[in-house]
Amino acid sequence: MENKVAVVGIIVKDTAAVPELNEILSSYDQYIIGRMGLPHIRQNTRIISIVIDAPADVIGYFTGKISQLSGVSSRALYD
Repeated sequence: MENKVAVVGIIVKDTAAVPELNEILSSYDQYIIGRMGLPHIRQNTRIISIVIDAPADVIGYFTGKISQLSGVSSRALYD
C-alpha cells in the first residue's frame, strides 16, 4: 500500500491522558517524521501537531487510537 504524508492535529484537554498518548506516539515512531507541541495555558489545553508518513489505514488507526483517549481529540489532513 502506498504511503501518504499527513499532518495530524491533536488537542489534549485532560493532561491525565498524556502518558497513554505518549505510549501511542512511541508505538508509531517508525512513521513519525516530526512533532511539535504547544501549551495553551489560558485554556489549559495542549496542542500537538505530528507529521507522519504511513499507509492511509495506519494513519486512520493512529488517529483513532488517539481519539479514544478521554479528553483528547485528533484529526488527520492529507491528500
